[in-house]
Amino acid sequence: MKYQIIPVTPFQQNCTLLWCEETNQAAIVDPGGESPLLIRAIETLGVKLVKVLLTHGHLDHVGAATRIAKHYGVPIVGPHKYDLFLLEELEEQCAQFGLEGCLQFTPDRWLDEGDSVVFGNQNLLVRHTPGHTPGHVIFFSESAKLASVGDVLFAGGIGRSDFPRGNYADLISSIREKLWPLGNDVQFIPGHGPMSTFGDERQTNPFVADRL
Repeated sequence: MKYQIIPVTPFQQNCTLLWCEETNQAAIVDPGGESPLLIRAIETLGVKLVKVLLTHGHLDHVGAATRIAKHYGVPIVGPHKYDLFLLEELEEQCAQFGLEGCLQFTPDRWLDEGDSVVFGNQNLLVRHTPGHTPGHVIFFSESAKLASVGDVLFAGGIGRSDFPRGNYADLISSIREKLWPLGNDVQFIPGHGPMSTFGDERQTNPFVADRL
């Protein structure tokens, strides 16, 4: 599996395009905005988009989901249904932050712990990781040792838990009980900022290092 990270919106959210080298089928994770930029990237790579995947319902992760899904005629998959309240407020939230073009939607498929998402020959395992939002999920490729973790974990940091229905204890539990068991050698793509590995964060992250 190959990937390309495409930062979008003033929040510089890491939208990620994943694709299967054998079949050329692709999935886009968290298209938060700037749909023309994302469409150009997809067309330049020459991949066939088959799914839009969402880690959670915050506007900078879902703002362009409807436009991308309609443009390619593909389903929107995720997050967990507990983030419905965020999606119901999407257009209002986007207007407040000056983000244009956000269209309200309901995903074609909600995700839960233990689900999987398939595109081409690639299989992504789903883990429900509440804390930043109640319906946050992450996507994990066991074969590629790669995880897309949204706003749960960052290089040197963790997601905020002071948003509506966030929970700090749940966030820490999600990191320690859902992310760490995937393996120290797993690289992860966070919702913002540079990539890291779970092993590095267990050693150095000031919020969730093993020594704490």
